[in-house]
Amino acid sequence: MNLANKTAEIFVPDHLPVEKALARTTHMGIGAHPDDLEFMALHGILECYWSDQNWFTGVTITDGSRSVRASKYADYTGEQMRAVRRKEQNKAAVLGEYSTMVCLDYPSSAIKEPSHRGLIEDLKALLSATSPGIIYTHNPADKHDTHIAVVMAVIQALRELPEALRKKTLYGCEVWRGLDWMLDEEKIVLDVSAGANLGVSLMGVYDSQVFGGKRYDLATMGRKHANATFLSSHGTDQATLLEYAMDLTPLIHNPSLDIAGYVAGFINRFGEDVKGKISRHPGR
Repeated sequence: MNLANKTAEIFVPDHLPVEKALARTTHMGIGAHPDDLEFMALHGILECYWSDQNWFTGVTITDGSRSVRASKYADYTGEQMRAVRRKEQNKAAVLGEYSTMVCLDYPSSAIKEPSHRGLIEDLKALLSATSPGIIYTHNPADKHDTHIAVVMAVIQALRELPEALRKKTLYGCEVWRGLDWMLDEEKIVLDVSAGANLGVSLMGVYDSQVFGGKRYDLATMGRKHANATFLSSHGTDQATLLEYAMDLTPLIHNPSLDIAGYVAGFINRFGEDVKGKISRHPGR
């Protein structure tokens, strides 16, 4: 496979030939940074971890060289961080028994350029070589610009594929903004209760971030616990860990849909729900 960056890597934990490892993919996660997959797509990882038929392929877009760093990593150069974070991502792929781990090795700045086509072409090549029924990526209401650049590239790549290859489900997941604000009936609710131990282990691989100044492990698992508890106010908990996602599938099945307008629809319906509840209690 000809990827844009010569430094890109396709890692296969069980050493199957690359073409076969990609072809067996049933679930795919596409994240901006090393560790995003483990934070937002635990559902897809678990669906494959306990299955003989399902296989998870992870795609990490950026090189991690601009990561926040502290403690023993405080003096690491960008190149050193890049090497550490790729190593951590591949460790997670081994631990999670991924089919394939693809690191595209883009600088964050490159993929935020509107005219940049390399990423879209890479994604089209990967999506053509795989057959995921479900794809997990960032949601368009995330507050991280690099995450937005990634989800926009994913949607565009899928829209440019032949119609037969667009028959997929696309979920926009939580990282730098939760999705608890969405109306309950519009949330995609993914139960990951059985994956508590694996989830903690996968997140713990990223020592450069956790020990290096960001307790993503605690924050991410805390969010999943909070989702499970606060989903329903009038019933006992039916799960202990939940991930939320925004259904982005209509955006690839109907390429004429405006992405901003589609996402604004969720926000506007939430706003109307808030106003409706307030109006039922006037004068208080």
